[in-house]
Amino acid sequence: MDALVSTEWLAGELGANDLRIVDASWHMPAENRNARAEFEAAHIPGAVFFDIDEIADTSSPLPHMLPSPEKFASRAQALGLGDGSRIVVYDNSDLRSSARAWWMLRVFGAHRVAILDGGFQKWQAEGRPVESGKPVVRHRHFTPWEDRSAVRTLEQMKANLTTKAEQVLDARSASRFAGAEPEPRPGLRAGHIPGARNLPYRQLLAEDGTFKRGEDLRAAFEQAGIDLSRPVVTTCGSGITAAVLAFGLHLLGHDKVALYDGSWTEWGSQPDTPVVTGA
Repeated sequence: MDALVSTEWLAGELGANDLRIVDASWHMPAENRNARAEFEAAHIPGAVFFDIDEIADTSSPLPHMLPSPEKFASRAQALGLGDGSRIVVYDNSDLRSSARAWWMLRVFGAHRVAILDGGFQKWQAEGRPVESGKPVVRHRHFTPWEDRSAVRTLEQMKANLTTKAEQVLDARSASRFAGAEPEPRPGLRAGHIPGARNLPYRQLLAEDGTFKRGEDLRAAFEQAGIDLSRPVVTTCGSGITAAVLAFGLHLLGHDKVALYDGSWTEWGSQPDTPVVTGA
């Protein structure tokens, strides 16, 4: 199974014993959309709903931070995601939030994970089957495990200001990156981490919402000033669209990639973190 699978491929695999389909839709609060309710109204047959806000460290003041390995394993088991499962993640979100679930699953030890190219929008547009209601799930064993090599903390990001060992790539819009537009979350300063580059996540997508591939994808990173031979840390507002950039780098075979989990919600709220404005 490739890291990016087509709707045609998934349609042909529906019902396979080892296949698990996951809807990881997530929306910004201002959109007033209920991802779980939308899932229950219509989803790909056999899919389960991955609640990004609940499968998280809910004790943290920051949104949807990574949970403990034990909590993640418990939630994965309850969703029927077991050791050895082939997992296809999709979303019905303009934010391509399926990439966040893809990244989380890999952090916690699931490596046979793919994203559905074009998501639920493409699936529906092609007239493919959907079902409604809450799925009946058989629990499966998911071994608690964690590899934090793909995760960066606030302290690590501060240290990188000096070492510059890792390139920092911000997935937010150009206007938010420059500090010309206020942040959607209250209490955050506007701007970006010193030395960061900007690559709005939408620039990795073609007009039809599918991912760019090959040289078109590579060019997006290179035009943002990223040296693909060096390590990269991705960041965004709260760790959702940063995962889109991480996934794009994965498609290029570039796996020296980490994600700053707290992202701008953490950095922009600290009293002592330097902030830069302008392009």
